[in-house]
Amino acid sequence: MSDPFVAHRLHGKVVVVTGSTQGLGAAIARRAVALGAAGVVVSGRDAQRGEAVREELAGLGVDAVFVAADLVDPEQCRAIVHACDERFGRLDGLVNSAGLSSRGTLDDTTVELWDRLFAVNTRAPFVLMQEAARVMRRAGGGGSIVNVITMASHGGEPALTGYSASKAALAALTRNAGYQLQPDRIRVNGLNIGWTATEGEHAVQTGEGRPDDWQGAADASRPFGRLLRTDDIAPMATYLLSDAAAMVTGSVIDFDQTVVGTYGEHVAAVPA
Repeated sequence: MSDPFVAHRLHGKVVVVTGSTQGLGAAIARRAVALGAAGVVVSGRDAQRGEAVREELAGLGVDAVFVAADLVDPEQCRAIVHACDERFGRLDGLVNSAGLSSRGTLDDTTVELWDRLFAVNTRAPFVLMQEAARVMRRAGGGGSIVNVITMASHGGEPALTGYSASKAALAALTRNAGYQLQPDRIRVNGLNIGWTATEGEHAVQTGEGRPDDWQGAADASRPFGRLLRTDDIAPMATYLLSDAAAMVTGSVIDFDQTVVGTYGEHVAAVPA
């Protein structure tokens, strides 16, 4: 029997992680390197942060590339995968971690905001999956795609109308793509993550007028005594990228300490 620990590793694999200039994406990229990835493509809008992450990963001995991209533009989405193909000649794993969570209710969400949320949260992963699958098919060795979704895809809070809808569409796309790509042994799975402490979440919370120490009260409000951390989630993402998850596809996993319909903000997600 093969060693299950070895099966979880990513030795020799080439991985693209969007939204990896900070937060969860950066944590996933770091863990991929720790598990032996041969190449990692870091991507995001902020060139300074992206180069810093790339240098950090390169310092750990991996061949790391940074590609600046605004995912609103489909051609910039395609360029991420093309850059990976040009550098490494293959692609084994794609993590769609980038996302936009701008607030807006049913009443005040503009069409422009709605379109931007869907462009970043739904269309960009679609384009990236499309391009990644083409490279994976050509190589013939299969591959794995992991989409970072959200518990809000079950319905979400009133101020997350467009965000929730765009991520719900991504959940459906994840299952559909998993079904389509089975013959090519390309697996597609998603993670509905719960409330997570990140740099981006800190900016959102303080931007809405909460104090710099907002996280203390937020941690205390959770069933297990704290918000999720990026290092809680990154191991699940790399598990799904690894051969240990070779028989898992088309799954959208609720990765949270709350249970839909039974706790706090998720109760509204249950149909009447």
